[in-house]
Amino acid sequence: MPLRSPHTPTNRQLHWRSYLRTPLFVTCSALRPWLLDRGSLTERLIRASKGQFEVKILFQGMGVPRLSEQRALALPARQRALIREVILLGNHQPWVYARSIIPMKTLTGRLRKLRKLDNRPLGALLFSDPGMARGPIEISNLSMFEPWPSSVPSTYGSPVQGRRSLFWLDDKPLLVSEVFLTGFTPYNAIP
Repeated sequence: MPLRSPHTPTNRQLHWRSYLRTPLFVTCSALRPWLLDRGSLTERLIRASKGQFEVKILFQGMGVPRLSEQRALALPARQRALIREVILLGNHQPWVYARSIIPMKTLTGRLRKLRKLDNRPLGALLFSDPGMARGPIEISNLSMFEPWPSSVPSTYGSPVQGRRSLFWLDDKPLLVSEVFLTGFTPYNAIP
């Protein structure tokens, strides 16, 4: 099993910060409602695509999260976690690159099912769980996200902006990051 996903850059860390401490000019004004929405992104994408939504798995396996992910989850250095990277497609177009970090301690009990999500959207599972809690949203200006991983085909477009949040299921944490791609156009009309 790989120690890190081949779909993420090794020489660059994203700088995440609370949206409350981010100047408005740093965020794309058209994307702001999508970045700051605390509801299910999956549900919004399904509506925006009129049901033409799919999840394409790029990587799913055990690995060592990035330093900022370890810190967000309060994980010890080099502790392995389940890393899942997907492209969310709407109307057959790549709209969002999503990366989820699920610590081993989270993958126990009834949450063992998270090990085998296949091409099902994680967001649908999270937001259907009545015990789910979501932490604050952090955002990142991705104009500095270079290089875009060479193993991700250029047909997916370039990153625009991203957000991430901690989620808790049964008081067990997981981290979800979502990066909007240049092919994402539904922000012109908020569904």
